[in-house]
Amino acid sequence: MSEPSLIPMFPLSIFPLPGELVPLHIFEPRYRQLLNDAESRDMAFGIYVNHVANVNKLGSLVKLESVIKRYAGGDSDIIVKCHDLLQLKTLYRTFRDKLYPGAEVQMMDADVLTHVMPSLMERFQQYMQLMNVSSFHKKVSAYHIANELNMDLETKLKFANLPAPRQEQFLMNQLYYHVQILEKTEKSRNVFHLN
Repeated sequence: MSEPSLIPMFPLSIFPLPGELVPLHIFEPRYRQLLNDAESRDMAFGIYVNHVANVNKLGSLVKLESVIKRYAGGDSDIIVKCHDLLQLKTLYRTFRDKLYPGAEVQMMDADVLTHVMPSLMERFQQYMQLMNVSSFHKKVSAYHIANELNMDLETKLKFANLPAPRQEQFLMNQLYYHVQILEKTEKSRNVFHLN
């Protein structure tokens, strides 16, 4: 982990993982200001998950990817991309002289470059074939697989709290579960016939 730093913060009930693209609708004046700063300064900001399951106070470091639509009233639809995970130390009502919150955080330096072990890659390929996805990267990280699984908030938090070696076993179990469901769904299609 790196040294603690002070960054802008956007508390939400989502937990993007590194590499994940997330759509957001910005409407509050303080977050309009955050969007303006993120756009004009190419500034990253945090998304903190305020949820009872987030016992280790994890969050995501995101950057603005694109503004999809601007509305006459000042609202915006945007896409952000997660670049790292963070651990919240202290949350502040405002960030310096801004309307939006800030936080002292410690970056977790998530490893998005190390490729997964061959057995996990094999199971991931099986899953992707069952999902009818034929074109994907041949070498992927644990975060790539986690993003493909569309895990719910609590499952993502469990995954992110594990040390790297145990994350792969966690994903292996998740993939096994998903593959079993997909295979059973496929079998049931062959049993039922339409009139």
